[in-house]
Amino acid sequence: MATEPLSSPDATGVSAGTAADGLPRLVVDRKSVAIDGRRIPAWRRWLRRARVIPVVMLLVAFGGFVGLYFQPPGLQKLMRLLDLQPGAGTSTPIAVPVGRPPPEPTAGAAGSTARTIVGLGRLLPLGDIRVIAPPFGAGDARIASLAVNEGEKVQKGAVLAILDNERTLRAAVEAAHGIVAAREAGLRQVREQAIASRDEARALLAKAEAASVNAQLEFERSTDLVARGIYTKSSLDLKRAARDQALQEVARMKASLVRFDVADMETQADVMLATRNVESAKAELVRAEADLEKAYIRAPTDGTVLTINARAGEKPGTQGIMTFGNIDEMMAEIEIYQTLIGAVAVGDPVTIVADALPRPLLGKVTRIGLEVGRQILTETTPAANTDARVVKVYVDLDPASTAIARPFTNLQVTARIDTGRAR
Repeated sequence: MATEPLSSPDATGVSAGTAADGLPRLVVDRKSVAIDGRRIPAWRRWLRRARVIPVVMLLVAFGGFVGLYFQPPGLQKLMRLLDLQPGAGTSTPIAVPVGRPPPEPTAGAAGSTARTIVGLGRLLPLGDIRVIAPPFGAGDARIASLAVNEGEKVQKGAVLAILDNERTLRAAVEAAHGIVAAREAGLRQVREQAIASRDEARALLAKAEAASVNAQLEFERSTDLVARGIYTKSSLDLKRAARDQALQEVARMKASLVRFDVADMETQADVMLATRNVESAKAELVRAEADLEKAYIRAPTDGTVLTINARAGEKPGTQGIMTFGNIDEMMAEIEIYQTLIGAVAVGDPVTIVADALPRPLLGKVTRIGLEVGRQILTETTPAANTDARVVKVYVDLDPASTAIARPFTNLQVTARIDTGRAR
């Protein structure tokens, strides 16, 4: 049976026609709708509806910002009603009941249970790692040679490295030795001259005293002769002048002898000056020898060279020449959240684990830090807290654990501290 074709849509997008069964049929063009005689495509209608999506997203973000940072009174009352407190990006839930322990943390996380406190830490030599740097006053000196290799054990005071200023400083020491020798020779010379001058002054004084006695006798004889009229007064005046001159010579010799005639020749002025010059030269020698020590890098204690950071010909940087530590005794430095440190006590047993260790390490808490600081060690998970406040706890390992931990200095570990609540 033949059917009539459907008519074309009118301005409203609706067309009428007859179906194959002879019944009338309406057809709506969904691709466009006419408004006020104008046809509007469907995609433009959806575009108009999509305009509200950014507004909705902005409102959601604004509400979250207000809730997290400003905490309106309604949200605060809800938190107090539910006995909740906000979290800080840890592996525990964002809000946990106040006063109740969080769930058991996974390996590598920091948290606590009713009987254990878990924290991240690292393995260290007993006494920490020492960074060996050039001595004060080394200036621009570079490394001339290294006397040790990585992993080598050395004794306290052993030379670890030599700087290239050694030759200059050694030459200064040799020059100081020469000055000391010259000053000591000058002291001996001055001492011998002082003794000779003393003996000479004594002899001249004795001669002057004898001449003075003789001049006095001549004057007395001349006086007697003048009294008897045999000797003239002019001759007597000459004898008087000779006597006075002899007396003055005696006084001069006595004054000269005082300079050298001392009970102890070491207190004589010239000898004392020469002695002080020798002491000054020796002080310069000591200073030169101390400067020479700046050319040598020595081990501060018994220990093992862990890492060498600078080689021959290089100028040491901020990392120093090498790292050094006594790995014969090992320890662990654990970071515990400030909210949990009150449960930790000296003597608490500690179990330390890490993927690199063949078995757990055992030790005891020996010291608890006195300062709250920023967390250094963090988990590898995206939700790890990177801005927590922690207290450092120091754990000494037992001998068997120390033997295992020696090759793993600075290894990050997870420590479980038994607080003894179940004991």
